[in-house]
Amino acid sequence: MQGYIINFNRVKDEDLIVTVLTPSEVLTLYRFYGARHSQINLGYKIDFEVQQSLKSNIPQLRGVLHLAQHFNTDFNRMRIWQLFMRLFFLHLKDIKELQSFYYNLLEDCSKIWHKQNPKRVAIETYIKLLNFEGRLHDEFICFNCETKCTKYVALVRGFLVAHEKCVWSDPFEIEKIEYLFKNNSTLFLDDLEVERVWKIMQEGL
Repeated sequence: MQGYIINFNRVKDEDLIVTVLTPSEVLTLYRFYGARHSQINLGYKIDFEVQQSLKSNIPQLRGVLHLAQHFNTDFNRMRIWQLFMRLFFLHLKDIKELQSFYYNLLEDCSKIWHKQNPKRVAIETYIKLLNFEGRLHDEFICFNCETKCTKYVALVRGFLVAHEKCVWSDPFEIEKIEYLFKNNSTLFLDDLEVERVWKIMQEGL
């Protein structure tokens, strides 16, 4: 079985509780500490086995093999990837079974993460997620005053759209956000704007 580590917590004697996103479910597994065990790190793609335990209702994580990816040794890209994984964990933490869409989304991301600006990849991926979940507000109706945004638009958590004056936030030119929403592309956002959108993403998916 393969999956992505989207969270882990240390427990007694350096054992770990590990959350793994697989194509069909989110697994919570117990990892015993051992010198010969493969390294566990947030964001790693792993091949692994699940072993049921008679002593606990949490299955054990066994036979872990790290499936290395190009960006794993690039500190900056890996740091951004881990922040992105943390967002996935918070978004999916109360879900056990799920469609393969989420796993495939990470698969697609990981293939280009080392080639492109990772924050742009993350933003474009998030648009796909919002669209899949039916949460993409591409009508550009301000969530606060319920009137249409025209020349400029502000974004808040979940990429809800609003007028600048309704949320007291610096706006974007609406054409740029329309293109982002319609084409899953940050092409017309400059690097400073990408940084701003990334910070909005950090508030939660």
